[in-house]
Amino acid sequence: MSGADRAGPPPTPPGPLEPWPETVRWQPISRDLIWVELIRLGILLAVALVVLGVIWAVAGHWLLGAAIGVALLLSVWRAVTIVRAVRAWGYAERDDDLLVRHGLLVRRLSIVPYSRMQFVDVSAGPLERAFDLATVQLHTAAAASDARVPGLRPAEASRLRDRLTALGEDRAEGL
Repeated sequence: MSGADRAGPPPTPPGPLEPWPETVRWQPISRDLIWVELIRLGILLAVALVVLGVIWAVAGHWLLGAAIGVALLLSVWRAVTIVRAVRAWGYAERDDDLLVRHGLLVRRLSIVPYSRMQFVDVSAGPLERAFDLATVQLHTAAAASDARVPGLRPAEASRLRDRLTALGEDRAEGL
């Protein structure tokens, strides 16, 4: 029996349902984004509970009390998914493109060629600034192909913006 027979079949390349390439060095985003998203959820929940509570106090129907219970249950479920969703975000810089991955149930891999980028935007809302975070948004000619990388420290967001802008200008010259 030869060595090739004992080795078994060659490994198969990842299919379309396995979008995270193993050969890529993924960069995670900051876990502080979990707190930002949980605070946003808390604000939304507080507003919803106040509105439902006032309506329940005025109308007094039991279904409004049940709606409050459902809102609380959905908020707990969303809090768990926020933690998992933030951990699923990642990005990777390659020679010719930027890869951005996210998603749990529906996993999404966006590949943005540097030559297709029109501009790169860095933004930070009040909550993001409070946690020292920023979001890098890549804009291309096709609106559906825009990608964003949230939860970056401002220094990393600026470095990524400058690098992507420089690489985009270099690659666009060759077109």
